Amino acid sequence: MMDAKPVSESRTMLARWMSVLDANSAGNVHGGTVLKLADEAAGLAAVKHSRQRVVTAGVDRVNFLYPIHIAELVTFSASVNAVWHTSMEVGVRVDAENPLTGEVRHTNTAYFTMVALDTAGNPTAAPALIATGPTEERRMREAGLRRTNRLAERDQILGGRSIPPG
Repeated sequence: MMDAKPVSESRTMLARWMSVLDANSAGNVHGGTVLKLADEAAGLAAVKHSRQRVVTAGVDRVNFLYPIHIAELVTFSASVNAVWHTSMEVGVRVDAENPLTGEVRHTNTAYFTMVALDTAGNPTAAPALIATGPTEERRMREAGLRRTNRLAERDQILGGRSIPPG
């Protein structure tokens, strides 16, 4: 049995200065670029928590609140919100900073489901998570709600496929 770990052991931060190669002709950073980097931050947080290889199983609730522009410094802050058996939810907060003015905007939030893998590439147990304060407890509760909703939606979709056309 693995020892449970506090959320603090999974905290990860990536920072990237956005260039013209990251953006479209209007100077806005591509959503796919943001998602790729958020996925990297989520993966690192999950690896730090589980100390195992992980894969991305899904992405939920990606909210693009404000555009990110060329020459902004973008920070991806990630931590594990909840752990079930082999899967864990990692929340990623994305902030963009104008390095000339110091203005910081919260531009995105995303929730990734990551699965721990053993050395053969099969899903394997991840350590339990310890929430050490009210914010971490709230994030854990909300992660459970997102998981319940995700599984219920999956069951509804699959259940609808067994209904004969009519």
